[in-house]
Amino acid sequence: MFFDIGPMEMIALVILAVLVFGPDKLPKVIQDTMSFIRKVRAFSDSAKEDIRKELGPEFKDFEFEDLNPKTYIRKNILENEELGLQDLRNGFDFRKEMAEVTDAVNGTDTTAAAAAGAAGAATSTPDRLRKRETLDKDEPPPFDSDAT
Repeated sequence: MFFDIGPMEMIALVILAVLVFGPDKLPKVIQDTMSFIRKVRAFSDSAKEDIRKELGPEFKDFEFEDLNPKTYIRKNILENEELGLQDLRNGFDFRKEMAEVTDAVNGTDTTAAAAAGAAGAATSTPDRLRKRETLDKDEPPPFDSDAT
């Protein structure tokens, strides 16, 4: 139905309204509520028309839903292919970028490890996975990006 209210909820609301207001006052409450809703709609429509009138003729097709930032971005940036953003968005490999950042933090090199792994030279456990008994004198403790 409307406002995501199902038929059982609507029946429960009607029964609750009859119990709270009584059958004799319920029509008057419904009438007052409907008149209030009409006044609010008329007020908002007149406010929209006043704003459109003040903005001028170039904003005649202005929609107030465009003021929502998500709607504005979706309509003007994501769907607008004049900027070529689709090619730019498809050009990024986020997994590769994140691997490079992680390796930069850990102090390892992905390109060398990838080349060695592709050649079949690296069959043993990588250095950062091996446990060492002690650290060197000026060596900082290892950084685990998964633990942070």
